Amino acid sequence: MTSTVFITGATSGFGRAAAHRFAKAGWKLILCGRRQERLDTLQQELSSLTDVYTHVLDVRDSTAVNAVVEALPKDFLPITSLLNNAGLALAPQAAQNVDLSDWHTMIDTNITGLVNVTHALLPSLIETGAGASIINVGSIAGQWPYPGSHVYGASKAFVQQFSYNLRCDLLGTGVRVTDLAPGLAETEFTLVRTKGDQAASDALYEGANALSADDIAEQMFYLATLPPHVCINRLEIMPTTQAWSPFTVKRQS
Repeated sequence: MTSTVFITGATSGFGRAAAHRFAKAGWKLILCGRRQERLDTLQQELSSLTDVYTHVLDVRDSTAVNAVVEALPKDFLPITSLLNNAGLALAPQAAQNVDLSDWHTMIDTNITGLVNVTHALLPSLIETGAGASIINVGSIAGQWPYPGSHVYGASKAFVQQFSYNLRCDLLGTGVRVTDLAPGLAETEFTLVRTKGDQAASDALYEGANALSADDIAEQMFYLATLPPHVCINRLEIMPTTQAWSPFTVKRQS
């Protein structure tokens, strides 16, 4: 039986790279994102490799999520793997200088959207059973704080703990859950975070030899194709050029 992967945030970055990686392996694709034109492009690029089903979706809208899941074509069911990839960071300034609306957007996307899609697809994943997997895209920010991370880091800490607790509840179903936590990766992430500041994005990645979207997609595929009895609870991945720094101390003058 052909495997099927459901990918949120498929129109850019990790999600788009994952769509290409899974398509090359012959997996059926269910691709969701907010940009119709990019979904159409993916359909054109990948339909010669595998069956592709696309749908415009804002994961923050639980009614829309449930409607998409209920309308999935039967030949794409049951779902083998869910890649909860949709998410974003905004407002890298200090917390006291951030618009509250940016915090709400991160919470609504990174937390509410994640639980909306997971809840809707759990019955299908449990139907698949052994070998099924939920791969939640977290971040090293969920484990390691830094200035300007505020709600973004907190939302990714939620991803980690939700993954762990979901894993406990799914014990015995065969469904695996992984918190995949990338470090510095060169995608549209910083452009979104800085609301289009290309110079800021270029400066962050210059000379860093950061991870690529393809690097993360390869890890997603690895996690999804492990033997059914193997579950990696958390996979933290950084470029070799990135590591932790000492604590910062604000000294009195």
